[in-house]
Amino acid sequence: MRRIDKDSFFEFIKKYDPDSEYHFVGEVDYHLLCDDQPYEGMKSHKEALHSIFEWLVEESIKNKESARSMFGDDYADRIRPLVYDIDKAQLSPLDPQVFFYCPNIVKTDYYGNVWYDAGWEPNDENCGTTVPYWYAVMEPVYGRRNKPEDFKRVNEALFPKGTDALDIYEWTTDWSDFFDDGHEWYGACCWSVYDKALNRYVVMLVSATD
Repeated sequence: MRRIDKDSFFEFIKKYDPDSEYHFVGEVDYHLLCDDQPYEGMKSHKEALHSIFEWLVEESIKNKESARSMFGDDYADRIRPLVYDIDKAQLSPLDPQVFFYCPNIVKTDYYGNVWYDAGWEPNDENCGTTVPYWYAVMEPVYGRRNKPEDFKRVNEALFPKGTDALDIYEWTTDWSDFFDDGHEWYGACCWSVYDKALNRYVVMLVSATD
């Protein structure tokens, strides 16, 4: 399983987070992968996730060493490299129509607060849990709020052959400290998608706090 570093999708979404070296829209961090091996359902999804988290561990170690060179040992020693245990991760299938559901905006007030015709809304009960995909794209913690048409354009760019035949899994988020920030407040999400038409995988990660 190999990460895809360059893709037209990444070029497309630069306008949503032009200053980031990573690939975000809203709070969603997108990763693309390809594989020479035949698709094997859940096993392949797990391998895709494992590949991404191995890369994230390497990135966290690089960040720690960068902090050491910039701020010294005392500061760097307080930074703990990312840890995860993929064997603890549990997954469940998702219907594409449910996953890609996008609500309409019914009202925007003077301060820019938005109301949707959706059955889900952020509240104390949902705090730190999985948020819907549309919400993670359209309602980031800070910065640009994206509209329903942005959500649709992003997915059209990501899945140009359509979304009806995608294999989508939602993963639990209790197996890596990557998700700790999201558990504090905004929410933590982990989804993997196999696109048969393009023979590639998409891993989407969400973990944010205020």
